[in-house]
Amino acid sequence: MASVLLQLLFLIALGSPALLTALADDTSFPVNVWPKPVSMSWAEPHTAVPVSPSFSIVVPPGNPYLASAAARYTRLLLTERYRPIVRPAVNVTAGGAGALLEKLAVTVTDPEVPLQHGVDESYALVVPAASAGGAGAATLTAATAWGAMRGLETYSQLAWRHGRGNLIVVAAGVRVEDRPLYPHRGLMLDTGRNYIPVADILRTIDAMGANKMNVFHWHITDSQSFPIELPSAPELAEKGAYGEDMRYTVEDVSRIVEFAMRRGVRVVPEIDSPGHTASWTGAYPEAVTCAGKFWLPNASDWNSRLAAEPGAGQLNPLSPKTYEVIANVVNDLTTLFPDDFYHAGADEVTPGCWLTDPSIKAYLDGGRGGTLSQLLERYVRAVHPLVTSKNRTAVFWEDVLLDATVNVSAAAIPPATTVLQTWNNGPNNTKLIVAAGYRAIVSSASFYYLDCGHGDFLGNDSGYDNPNSDFKEEGGSWCGPYKTWQRVYDYDIAYGLTADEARLVLGGEVALWTEQVDAAVLDGRVWPRASAMAEALWSGNRDAAGRKRYAEATDRLFDWRHRMVGRGVRAEPIQPLWCRTRPGMCNLVQ
Repeated sequence: MASVLLQLLFLIALGSPALLTALADDTSFPVNVWPKPVSMSWAEPHTAVPVSPSFSIVVPPGNPYLASAAARYTRLLLTERYRPIVRPAVNVTAGGAGALLEKLAVTVTDPEVPLQHGVDESYALVVPAASAGGAGAATLTAATAWGAMRGLETYSQLAWRHGRGNLIVVAAGVRVEDRPLYPHRGLMLDTGRNYIPVADILRTIDAMGANKMNVFHWHITDSQSFPIELPSAPELAEKGAYGEDMRYTVEDVSRIVEFAMRRGVRVVPEIDSPGHTASWTGAYPEAVTCAGKFWLPNASDWNSRLAAEPGAGQLNPLSPKTYEVIANVVNDLTTLFPDDFYHAGADEVTPGCWLTDPSIKAYLDGGRGGTLSQLLERYVRAVHPLVTSKNRTAVFWEDVLLDATVNVSAAAIPPATTVLQTWNNGPNNTKLIVAAGYRAIVSSASFYYLDCGHGDFLGNDSGYDNPNSDFKEEGGSWCGPYKTWQRVYDYDIAYGLTADEARLVLGGEVALWTEQVDAAVLDGRVWPRASAMAEALWSGNRDAAGRKRYAEATDRLFDWRHRMVGRGVRAEPIQPLWCRTRPGMCNLVQ
């Protein structure tokens, strides 16, 4: 109950209307919307109205992205073949002359507001009940084009194919008032471990927009590969990518950013450094320490490691070349990506790697008495101003402040221009970050890491060779077990925070690291578990009484997964089909 009270205090502080954002209506309808809206009513008896073959979405001028969305949703409405698994108990109005829904009229207060962090995504949707005068037009009102896009998605989910024919109907007598609980609802995708083709990235972003997620955090590079072509440093991709056909060109990046904008999704780039940079070695060997060395010299001593996983190499903060290269990288990335966030990484800086370098050893052992933390701070104090000079907010992984061995002082990363992304120790590290005055993005591995529980990828691991035990019962990976959709859904990212601290939580991101992921399995690893986070951060995970609503969400998520599959997303199932057709029979408790 304390968590519920916290959400209430948080919303009071934000001035959220009717406090409905956190405690959304727990009513389920014959046809539902995912994520569940903050407020939705459907007049009884439930009815639906046929959609005219000439149906159109009319939007105001001034925003080409909204115009594109209107055209896309018009096509979707008229061509989608979605049929609910359980036939809706709805009265369908006869589709005679004058009784068809002809259009959706969209009104936007300011269509020119740019897509940026904190933009207003609220909307109100009304689909009128059919009357003797006909159904007429549905109406959608929003403050911005981005809120209107969220409303268009809601409208699309109120439509389905009825009967044995191809009649398209839309729920009628429906009113929706909706807005997100958190402004940052994202997916982090790693393309450095395994290359993900552009087409698969686009399909993922399209599904994000359908789930009302608004941030694609693109972890582009890592120790294993550097797949993005940068005009100022072309050698990085030439010598660091897996191959010529596994690179992202400037044109690819532009295509991805524009595609995302048309779905109200921001693209936040990350070039991780100074750790995770072995892939920079081919282009700039003088800037990288411990490159080419085996990552774990002594398998029985974790402290001997040169990297967190295979692929040892870190930028040398004492090398002038390091700063020449990172300046070019930041300049190119902030030119290619217009978003006001720039993710600079800085996670898992490994002491062992730096300690192999003679210049660094001299720095540490010399009369100056330098430390590894001072070495990292030297680097961060150079990178942070580069980022902010481009009118960007610098985002770092939590390690830069919280790592027990190598960290920087708060003076190097001023809270006013810095956001920290948490991934360790669940709510404890979130608490440490916001208590220090930083804004936080939550990606707690115990809840939001989608790669966990699939076993480890290391070779010649004898630990598995024991027929008398189930090695590593937690799924054979450091962050196991597998994070089920229920685990994702139930996480309260502001757990244990005061109201003032909760205001600093921008939202969260599910994360997919790709050591064991490529395009062949991408969709199933992400969906529908990312959908679970999408709803929890849009309208909360509790009902009007303050109870976790995962039980009520099960059938709705089943249906939403079914619709996503019909839209071309290879989302994994959450239950046997038998369960959906027999309500309650697959529950744990009767």
